[in-house]
Amino acid sequence: MAVERLVVVDRTAFLHRPDYRVVRVLALLGLVVVWELVTRTGWVSSLFLPAPSGVLAEGLDMARSGQLFVHLMTSLERLAWGFGVGAVAGVSVGVAVGFFALADTFPIPKIALLPLLILWLGIGEASKVAVVALGVFFPMAINTYAGVRQADPLLIRAAVSFGAGRWSVIRKVILPSALPMVFAGLKLGAGTALLLLVAAEQIAADAGIGFLILQSGNLMETTKLMVGIVVLSLLGVASYWALGAIERAVIRWRHT
Repeated sequence: MAVERLVVVDRTAFLHRPDYRVVRVLALLGLVVVWELVTRTGWVSSLFLPAPSGVLAEGLDMARSGQLFVHLMTSLERLAWGFGVGAVAGVSVGVAVGFFALADTFPIPKIALLPLLILWLGIGEASKVAVVALGVFFPMAINTYAGVRQADPLLIRAAVSFGAGRWSVIRKVILPSALPMVFAGLKLGAGTALLLLVAAEQIAADAGIGFLILQSGNLMETTKLMVGIVVLSLLGVASYWALGAIERAVIRWRHT
């Protein structure tokens, strides 16, 4: 066990070394250069794979016209509401299921519920937010449940023996023990939320990154389509970095 832990720590330290980050950045730049050359030399038609310079220029034009800002803010608003509702509900249900042993939760195909949500909630914002919230809810509930069940029973009994009530035990023992799994659920939920957001925005929507991608594909505007894909990729990277930074700030004992 000690050897395995040492290997994990060494691997994590290696991945965060400055020289390793430089190698990753150089590899990414090399990939972009190859992509540019392949497109500019005519090996691949720009209709199927536009050059990175063209994608950048199109993105700047869309940003100056305000078109990109409208799509981005619409998607971010839907994402924020769906992610917030799903995360809060998932943590609450995970704590209740894990601590009070009420029931078990199981994942279901969330995107399959989109037609039903549209039937119940209409084609407006509510159905799009609901499908994102459902996508975040299940990984949050399951991970929180697993974190609660992994809490040390000796710590729980010690807290009870010192007179701690049920809610004090949950707040001071259960939740701190479950925090690593909660953040793992948040990272999983962030990726799922982006995926479901794009799917939801491609059905009865008039704005959003998913709508931009679908409309650009229908009109064969590949450069605009690639702008949408790049924006989604940047949102995914930004959400992962942000959640990682919050995790390191909240769970300091795990990163020291």
